[in-house]
Amino acid sequence: MVDDSKRRGGDRRPHTSSGGAPRRGPRTERDDRWSGPGRTRSAQPQQTDGDRAPQGPAIPAEVDAKDLPPEARRELSTLDRATADAVARHLVAAGELLDEDPQEALNHARAARARTSRIAAVREAVGIAAYRCGDWAQALSELRAARRMGSKSSLLALIADCERGLGRPERAIELARGPEAADLNEDDADELRIVAAGARSDLGQLEQALVVLSTPQLDPSRSGSTAARLFYAYADTLLALGRDDEALQWFLRSAAADIDGVTDAEERLSELG
Repeated sequence: MVDDSKRRGGDRRPHTSSGGAPRRGPRTERDDRWSGPGRTRSAQPQQTDGDRAPQGPAIPAEVDAKDLPPEARRELSTLDRATADAVARHLVAAGELLDEDPQEALNHARAARARTSRIAAVREAVGIAAYRCGDWAQALSELRAARRMGSKSSLLALIADCERGLGRPERAIELARGPEAADLNEDDADELRIVAAGARSDLGQLEQALVVLSTPQLDPSRSGSTAARLFYAYADTLLALGRDDEALQWFLRSAAADIDGVTDAEERLSELG
């Protein structure tokens, strides 16, 4: 894991950016969605490792399988009851630990995968936890597997950011230009836009990064975590271009939009005086 002081789009998570807009991922409010959405390709019963599967980390007694989102519980319905319960509880534990201890969240997600590796929600959980740990290669592999299995989550920004983390910013830009990107909703499109701008910055293309971020969505009246990170990435790119006064204004707007405290915009403002 890398220095926690710089973030993806101001996001309070690890990154490996070489400059410009900090690394980011999808929404930073919680990634609760990954513990549920997705569909398996077949309705046929899944084969599992059953009793041969390693137990993995201990699950806190208060963790309840019923806390797993309904979509994920439906996916687990193809498993026998004991396996489904163990997988569900590991996924719930992973979701609860994702912010405070991503490595332990990854351990729980891997324990779920050890019991059944052919369910989209499980592979998605491993992918997002690995991403939060900065393990871009594993994250990319797992997220791609989740998509092949029919995950309905919007994973494109995460996948593109993994490519960036692996030193392939050109691939991240290509994904942002692809046909799948055109079908994203507004927030998910903004998330991918931040990744694409970061990839441009990685390549030293700061002016192009600014153009990517200069969209109708760059509206100072917006609020929420996605808007806060969008403003933050724009401010950080302005700062890299030496446009300090403009950067200060956009860091202020990022801090004002950040109602959930997902960025370090206020800290950056203090640094800028």
